[in-house]
Amino acid sequence: MTDGDVLVGGQSTVEFGVRGRNVIAGERVRFGGHIEAEGDCRLDMWCDVADNVLVGEDAYLGERVHIGGQLKVAGDIDIGDDVDIEDGFEANGWIVIRNPMPTIVFLFVYLGQLLRIGEEEAAENALSTLLDEDSEDEPVVIPRGATVGDDAWRVSTPARMGDDCRIHGNIRAEEVTVGRDNVIFGSLRGKGDIVVGRGSDVKGNVTTRNGTVEIGPGVKIWGDVRAENVRLHENATVDGTIRASGEIQLHTEGVLDEPDGDAEAMAEMAAEMEEEARADGPEAGRDDTDAVTSENAETPAATPEAAGADGDETHDSAVTAETETTDSAEADESEQPDPAS
Repeated sequence: MTDGDVLVGGQSTVEFGVRGRNVIAGERVRFGGHIEAEGDCRLDMWCDVADNVLVGEDAYLGERVHIGGQLKVAGDIDIGDDVDIEDGFEANGWIVIRNPMPTIVFLFVYLGQLLRIGEEEAAENALSTLLDEDSEDEPVVIPRGATVGDDAWRVSTPARMGDDCRIHGNIRAEEVTVGRDNVIFGSLRGKGDIVVGRGSDVKGNVTTRNGTVEIGPGVKIWGDVRAENVRLHENATVDGTIRASGEIQLHTEGVLDEPDGDAEAMAEMAAEMEEEARADGPEAGRDDTDAVTSENAETPAATPEAAGADGDETHDSAVTAETETTDSAEADESEQPDPAS
């Protein structure tokens, strides 16, 4: 299941269902579950789907395609000869019965014809639309002859997983690259190098025959690590045994060459906040200064005459109080009886 497109090479086996924006499969691909395509769905000749096929836009079915359930299409259907749909089909658009050209051949012929008549811009737009360059979601690409299931994902080419993925099954490939913040419920095994990006969890062993295993920060391996050389980040965790015929090295660097989208977004946000703070700083200081100036302007300044008058009044009060105190003391002394008398 993905928000992007799903591209499956010919003669591959996918042992479960598939859900994506556009689903494209080469010839002789077998699906063990249903297919849900938000956009188009194209199945080349001799494809076999065990369950229903639900298409949000148009569907293209090559000859001798077998669907074990029902076909529901919101748009048009372009269907080939000897197609077997066990539970029937529904379509809201046109139904054309013919043999659709294989996907790859169709793309080459269409783009070649556009370039032949000088429509380079149209060809570029068609290719951009096909690849959906504006989309942030990368497609799921399963190479030719691969086997994908709950038990294992087996490919004869290098395998690369993106970020924030959740995968069930063991990964078997020529080389393995795991992106950031992934959870893999299985082991990783390759003939060459294996790289595990930041914050990923691998619930199994990591093994390579002749390559190097590189483990990034925040990674946790719930198993053993075996390789020719091992590079382990100081903040990574291996809940098992590390075996290396060559070197074991601790490092503090990243292991992926691809830019970190989350880190870049956080850096951009921090820069924007800093710019806003700088922009608001002088204005805030100017407002405080204006407020103090206004307050000083409203408070009348003390004049020397007023100060002098206040001083004289204070002095007179002090003298009067002292005089009253002296007179009271003399009166008390005169009232006391003379001891001699």
